[in-house]
Amino acid sequence: MTDSAAAARPVRVLLADDQPLLRTGFRMVLGTEDDLDIVAEAGDGLEAVELSRRLLPDVVLMDIRMPRMDGVAATRAIVDARLPVRVLILTTFDLDEYVVGALRAGASGFLAKDVPAEDLVTAIRTVAAGEAVVAPRILRRLLDRFADVLPDPAATPPKALHALTDREREVLVQVARGLSNAEIARALSVSETTIKTHVGHVLTKLGLRDRVQAVVLAYETGLVRPGA
Repeated sequence: MTDSAAAARPVRVLLADDQPLLRTGFRMVLGTEDDLDIVAEAGDGLEAVELSRRLLPDVVLMDIRMPRMDGVAATRAIVDARLPVRVLILTTFDLDEYVVGALRAGASGFLAKDVPAEDLVTAIRTVAAGEAVVAPRILRRLLDRFADVLPDPAATPPKALHALTDREREVLVQVARGLSNAEIARALSVSETTIKTHVGHVLTKLGLRDRVQAVVLAYETGLVRPGA
């Protein structure tokens, strides 16, 4: 498929939520967008995995708490199967620990279930384009909750970070703070293309899937801390 054909093809979305009313709501919102195509709906995690294998949607809009298989396990199954499918988690603030598990499992981002319709649409397009959606407000709440178990950033940097150059580590810190490539470029007085290259090197060297996992790693290793 040519690049122009790929760009013209609608983003294929799979809705995975055990509440039919919510699925209907999402379908109504997304159905108004010409570049989004709802290919199927799943009522539980196991069905979401099976439909992902069969239909290969671009993005799975995944609830976390579902019967038979929850969203974390379903995300892990999709990622482990190396399907060309990306997962966008929808959550509520009272499920923080599930969100952390989903990110570690390989989700490409997460949003609150009460997200405005336009933000949901933008997030799906972003994830489909190969980027990650980091919601700083939710991430900050998660990290504040787990701050007591995060390592001291003044301690010796973990071996995992030794492969990074000083500039790459600096870029990782900015990514962890929720800044976009353009914002990091302005902060460091370099081009956006240069930042994109640095981010790519960081992900490759650390064996990470996307920016979301980079953010989690930055906090887990103590490179940055909540509120810093």
